[in-house]
Formats: sequence, C-alpha cells, structure tokens
Amino acid sequence: MSKPGKTGIPRLIDASLYSYKGLKAAWLNEAAFRQELTLLIVLTPLALWLGESAEQQSILIGSCLIVVIVELLNSAIESVVDRIGPEHHELSGRAKDMGSAAVLLSLALVFICWSLIAWQRFI
Repeated sequence: MSKPGKTGIPRLIDASLYSYKGLKAAWLNEAAFRQELTLLIVLTPLALWLGESAEQQSILIGSCLIVVIVELLNSAIESVVDRIGPEHHELSGRAKDMGSAAVLLSLALVFICWSLIAWQRFI
C-alpha cells in the first residue's frame, strides 16, 4: 500500500524544497558544515588537477562530499537529541558522540584518499 500524498513531479518539487531548507538550516546554524562545505568547494578544483583519471578525481571529490553528507546527518542527530531535552542523558550523549565519530572517520577517509593519490602522483 502506498503512502498518501503527492506523487511524481509535485513530490520531487516538494522534496527539493525540503532539501534546500535543510541545506540552508545547516549553513545558518552549523559552523562545522560551513567549514566542510567551504573545504569541498576549495578542494574540488585541486582534485581535478591532482587526479590523473576520472576515477581518481571522483575519489578525491567524493571523499570530501562524504564529509559534508556525514556532517548533515550528525547535525540532524544532534538537533533531534536537543529537541528531546537539555538534560544530560547517557543515550543522548552516546548518540552525539557516535555522530561525531562518524564525522571524524569521514575526515580520515579524506586524508587517506588524498594522501595515497598524491603519493602515487608525486613519489
């Protein structure tokens, strides 16, 4: 059984508007998101120069894009936890810490991908 509501193009338009609102909220409220998105924008031309093939360029840009995606998910988790209440709870702290760990691992992925491709190109 399908969900009630819009379908087709109207649903895609609504989904696009919700996504825009999410990106705007992240830009306005999350300094880490602004920093990581700026890093993606700065590193993209460098990735096109450093990568010697479309595959390498995709890995370089994709790894940076993953950081932005994970940061959005981490920010969403933090917002939901904060919505529940300001008091400290072990599970709330665990959820936030796990989201932060996911961002850290995605940044490690960027470092590994960029290091290996730079090593292959220059060493």
